[in-house]
Amino acid sequence: MVYRSKIAVYRSKNANMNPIEDISALRALLALPLLPGVGQRRAKDIIKHYGSAAAFLSSTPSPEGCRAALERADKELDFIQKHRLRVYSFDEDDYPQRLAQCPDCPLLLFGKGNLSPNTGKFVSVVGTRSPSDRGRQLCRELVTGLAEQIPDVTIVSGLAYGIDVTAHRTALELGIPTIIIPGHGLDRIYPYMHRQVAIEALENGGILTEYMSETEPVGPNFVARNRIIAGMADAVVVVESRDKGGSLITADIAFTYNRDVFAYPGRPNDQQSAGCNRLIKHSQAQLIECADDLIAAMRWKPKKAGDDGYQTALDQLFVELIPEEQMLLDILHTNNEGIHVNSLVAETRLPYAATSSLLFQMELRGLVRSLPGGIYRALR
Repeated sequence: MVYRSKIAVYRSKNANMNPIEDISALRALLALPLLPGVGQRRAKDIIKHYGSAAAFLSSTPSPEGCRAALERADKELDFIQKHRLRVYSFDEDDYPQRLAQCPDCPLLLFGKGNLSPNTGKFVSVVGTRSPSDRGRQLCRELVTGLAEQIPDVTIVSGLAYGIDVTAHRTALELGIPTIIIPGHGLDRIYPYMHRQVAIEALENGGILTEYMSETEPVGPNFVARNRIIAGMADAVVVVESRDKGGSLITADIAFTYNRDVFAYPGRPNDQQSAGCNRLIKHSQAQLIECADDLIAAMRWKPKKAGDDGYQTALDQLFVELIPEEQMLLDILHTNNEGIHVNSLVAETRLPYAATSSLLFQMELRGLVRSLPGGIYRALR
C-alpha cells in the first residue's frame, strides 16, 4: 500500500516503487501553523509570500518553538504513514475546490476512505441532535429522493447524534457516497457508538478533518468544523433545528459563503423547528418540503425512470427481506397503531437485542417507523 500526493510519497518495505521523494514539504506544512503566533490563517499568508512553508522555515532561525513544531510534525508524519492517510493542501488541485473558495478554508485536510471531494454534487445535511420522528423521516426521505434522482450526489455531515447520523446511515443504505467531517483527529471516532457508520463510510466516501491526531473532540472544534461542512457543499439543508445549535451555525456560515441554504418548515409553535422557521423568516434559507424542491431550486437535472442506472438506489434500498424481518413486518401489519418492542420480542421469540437491531435496519429502509415509548408501526 502506498500513500501518494503531490507533496509527499511514502513507500512500504515490500512495495516496488520509485525512491521516496523528499517529504520536507509536507513536514514544513505540518509544522508551520504550530509555530508560536502563526496559526492557520497566517500560515497561508506566509506560504503565499515565501512560495512554500519549507522556504519560510529554511530562512528562519530555529528557536525552541520551531524545533518543537518540527518534532510534532515528525510525529504526525509517522501517523499519516502508518494509517495511509491522504493529505490535501489548500493550494493543490485535488483539495476540495468548493472549500478552497472560502477565505478561512483549512491549510491541510487529512482524509481516509474512497474520497472524491470534487466529483459530483454535494449536499450537506444537518439538524438537531434530538430530532422528532418527523425530523428523522424527513431526513431519510430527503436523502432517498436525492439518491433516486441525482446518482452522483454525495451527502456530507458531521456524524453527530440525530439528523447527522441519520443522513449518513441512509446514504450508506442507498449506496451513495457520504463524507464525515469530525471535530477531532483520525485516531478516534466520536461519538464512539457511531464507529460502525464511520467504518462503512470508508468504503463509499470517507472521513475528512483539519485536525491532527491526538486532537480531542471538544466544543470549539465542532463549531470550527461546521465551516467545512458548509464550504464543501453545493447546498446545505437544515432538516430540523431548535432556535440554537450547531446546525444553525453551519447554515449561517453557508449563507456567508453564498451557498444555497434550505430548511424544512415547522409549525409556528413547534420548538423543534424554531431554528428552521427563523432561517426561512429572515430569508437565510429557502423553504423546501421534499428532495424535488431542492433539485428544482438547484436546477439539477434529475435522472428519469428510463435512464440507465436509475433503479440502482432503489434496488439497494428495497432488498429481499430475511425471514426474521418478514415475520416482524407481518406482526406489525396486524395493528395499524403500532406494537411495543417487548410484544414483538414475545411473539417472535427472538432475543431483544436482535429484534431491536432488525427494527433499526428496517427503519432505515423505510419499512417501519419508531414511535415514542418503544412502539413500532409498519409503513409498507
